[in-house]
Amino acid sequence: MLPNTIWFDVALLLFVYGICTIFFGHFEERTPKIRRVIKIVFFTTLVAALSALFGHAAVFAFLGIMAVFVVIIHAWYLPKHGINGLTGEPKEKYYALRGWTLNVD
Repeated sequence: MLPNTIWFDVALLLFVYGICTIFFGHFEERTPKIRRVIKIVFFTTLVAALSALFGHAAVFAFLGIMAVFVVIIHAWYLPKHGINGLTGEPKEKYYALRGWTLNVD
């Protein structure tokens, strides 16, 4: 039986976010730090609200839906544009897709 608290759901989100950042953080290497902070604050607030209003099931459904979107992006959308979904290579194509410039020094 899972603890029935908002904090459990927030901790679960932050754990998943931390693990994903370790493995897929290279996809966000040029994203401004303030945007990354806003993103995690937004999702933490959203998960807390879902947990408070609808319970664990809503949080798990939300995390499942987000996982489906991540798989679609990394397994279909990026390869469709000629980019490896796990490595983000070739960097030139990935950076162009994100609107970043590739600085070759």
